[in-house]
Amino acid sequence: MLQRSSQRASVRSKMMSTSTALTTAEELMELPCGEGFRYELIDGELITMPASGYPHGRATARLTTALGQFIFDNDLGEVFAAETGFKLTSSPDTVLAPDIAFITKQRHEEWGEPPGFLPGSPNLVVEVSSPDDRPSKVRAKISRWFTGGASQVWIVDGKKRTVRVYRSPSDSVTFSGSDELQADDILPGFRISLDRIFWIDARNN
Repeated sequence: MLQRSSQRASVRSKMMSTSTALTTAEELMELPCGEGFRYELIDGELITMPASGYPHGRATARLTTALGQFIFDNDLGEVFAAETGFKLTSSPDTVLAPDIAFITKQRHEEWGEPPGFLPGSPNLVVEVSSPDDRPSKVRAKISRWFTGGASQVWIVDGKKRTVRVYRSPSDSVTFSGSDELQADDILPGFRISLDRIFWIDARNN
């Protein structure tokens, strides 16, 4: 345990002292978790993200529960929770960690169970927006997911109470108000009201 902690401290010190050095997926794997922030890797650049707040965490949990139950009940594949890393490019490395990910049984069989990051995009990526997410940053991440092999990307916006379903970077549909979120081309029969995702206690209004 001490040796492992020493290795992680060494990796983190190297990254902090050499801002121009590119970080690898292997080095990212060595970084410690649970210190109030999360990491992603974009073209070798280490991206530090703060821990999620209450609205983000609640929306993620509600949608994860609904998706997971539907996918498991219908034996469609595997669901992965936040902080699961997917390696999209190498040399320089890009590793992204969506809030929710779904991979089909076929893709799961092709990938197996690798010991590190999963090798490509999941079939479905769900990202819950943070208040400081810039539109250009969101668009760039959507493009990376599709380039890596995603079939759909959902952008969940708690502030606007919308879910935007992308089938490509330039093809999307937005669900809002009391709509039921659905995407029959990837999850036939799945339905969930946006009121369930963005539920607000009337006592707090």
